[in-house]
Amino acid sequence: MHHITVDLLRESYFALKRGASPGLDGVTWAAYGQDLEARLPDLHDRVQSGRYRAQPSKRSWIPKSDGRQRPLGIASLEDKIVQQAVGQVLNAIYEQDFLGFSYGFRPDRSQHNALDAVWVGITQRKVNWVLDVDIRSFFDTIDHEWLMRLLAVRVADRRVLRLITKWLRAGVSEDGQWSRTDKGTPQGAVISPLLANVYLHYVFDQWVEQWRHQPGCGDVIVVRYADDVVMGFQHRHEADRFLKELGVRMSEHGLELHQGKTRLIEFGRFASSNRTERGEGKPETFAFLGFTHICARRKSDGGYTVLRKSIRKRLCQKAKEVREALMRNRHKPVAEQGRWVKSVVQGFFNYHAVPGNHRALKAFRTLVNRAWLRALRRRSQKGSKLTWDRMKHLIATWIPSARTLHPYPNQLLALTNPR
Repeated sequence: MHHITVDLLRESYFALKRGASPGLDGVTWAAYGQDLEARLPDLHDRVQSGRYRAQPSKRSWIPKSDGRQRPLGIASLEDKIVQQAVGQVLNAIYEQDFLGFSYGFRPDRSQHNALDAVWVGITQRKVNWVLDVDIRSFFDTIDHEWLMRLLAVRVADRRVLRLITKWLRAGVSEDGQWSRTDKGTPQGAVISPLLANVYLHYVFDQWVEQWRHQPGCGDVIVVRYADDVVMGFQHRHEADRFLKELGVRMSEHGLELHQGKTRLIEFGRFASSNRTERGEGKPETFAFLGFTHICARRKSDGGYTVLRKSIRKRLCQKAKEVREALMRNRHKPVAEQGRWVKSVVQGFFNYHAVPGNHRALKAFRTLVNRAWLRALRRRSQKGSKLTWDRMKHLIATWIPSARTLHPYPNQLLALTNPR
């Protein structure tokens, strides 16, 4: 607890997102900063003396790709500041313990690092079967008792443990009604990703690391990004045995595998030929971090590779959101619209412009171009006379071209992981 200083609280305040929605207290980042130097010593004193009280999270809902809604907990600003500070201290501890195949919400690691690890693992190791693991409502079902026991393995300061307990028990408020939280961590809380990583580090990572190094076990690769896990196996019987034991392991710690989404599929360099010999169709695909992974052959030499394409459903959903936003703002100046469209398209390309995904990039760009043309033509009756030649000039001025921005995964992984 002595590491939580006024200077660290100040640093944590400036690390928060400035435009984030306010929590139950209604205090915004800018409003709190107007009297920051007077507020921080008082906050520090309350935290150190134990008089600090966590406020309930404000419940909001965001739509999911499958039509359902995901609960989001918005903490008050002071809770965010203290959680950010505690997270920095705990990160210094747990970064020494976390294993290499864990990528989610860790310093200097990104989703593309996890995607590259999956690609390299499947193409360069003896992988014939892929297990796509889905934990049912993971963030909402974390067992508080187990979490505190696991935190106590490395955190001896009971004041820090009591502080985390306050956040877990603060509850949520929705439409003025407070409800108790007996399990789970609020999605959207600053401290939640770290707590989730700690939980899975002990429940999954350490266990699977020991499991895959058993004598006689074939090649096994593991990549985990938060609660999204992809594993590759050399032998089918090892994959079946692991899946059975994993279900038991999860149930022992208050978690459950989603039976409808957890799948074991034949996937690898021999999958196509093996399925052809059995008279079956093409190898199944799996989705991971926004991309559909497909068994394919290189056009240059016919060698085996893994093709990654943007998930079609998410691409169409993003294009729909852009189209609706353009229609709402169609009367704004064209230059202002152009700057916004450029930022959206470039942001999409920055994530999805991986090798082999050029067709999806062009499709998204085409959908955005058509949506912008339609919005401009709806500005007025005269707008309907907007020609395609004029529109092509606007597209050339504002819309980035579809081109690959990321190197091949084996090149990038060799650069960031020389071993």
